[in-house]
Order: sequence, then C-alpha cells, then structure tokens
Amino acid sequence: ALDMVNFGGHETVPKAFAERKLHVHNAQVTLMRTTSEELREIARFITRKLNGARGPLTILLPEKGVSLIDKEGMPFDDPEAREALFSELEATFETTENRSIRRVDADINDPAFSDAVVQAFLKVHAAANS
Repeated sequence: ALDMVNFGGHETVPKAFAERKLHVHNAQVTLMRTTSEELREIARFITRKLNGARGPLTILLPEKGVSLIDKEGMPFDDPEAREALFSELEATFETTENRSIRRVDADINDPAFSDAVVQAFLKVHAAANS
C-alpha cells in the first residue's frame, strides 16, 4: 500500500509528522497518509527499478484506490495523491511493445482489478514463453 507509512501505536509517530493525516488502525498500528510529492518520489524509485528489467512487463493502476482505506468514503481517500502517483509512473515508465502501463477503473481490492491482474499475467506469461 503506497498510500501510507506504518508506525506503531499513536505515541510512536514522530512529532515532525503530528500535523499529517493519521489513521489509528489499532493500539499497535498508526498509519500516516503519503503526500503527492512523496508518491511522485516513490513512483520514480519504482520506475528506476522496473526500467532496468528485461522481458515483458505490465503495470496496472487501480484508479479508485491503492489500499482498503484509500477509496471513496475511507480515511485516506485522496484522488489528487493517487493521480500524482499514477501520472509520475506513466511519465517515467519506459513502455515498449512488451512493456505497458494502464489504469483500471477499480480499487485494488475489487474483483474487477483482480480479473485485470490475471489477464495481464496471462498475457505477460505468454509473451515471456514465446
């Protein structure tokens, strides 16, 4: 889940992050929402790694949420932050005939996203074995 940073109990969150959007999941876990800028940086890190990979590759982006709590009506719902992540991934990922990136109109836990993952895997697997 790229939308959050995990800490222990609320008392373990550094003071520097006190003003950030926090979600107390339980007594042992407090989550902090990542910002748009942090997500752009994470996207660049990911694409630096993936751009060095050989072979077929597909990245799927769940437009309606990257975690259970990053979807409409949930504590970390932030379409602007998701867009920052997705736009940076799209801008920095090197696509080719066998390397693609696409958005899926679902959240990461939606069966429609799971179906898209299976279909993408089958296509990548076939390309890798041809």
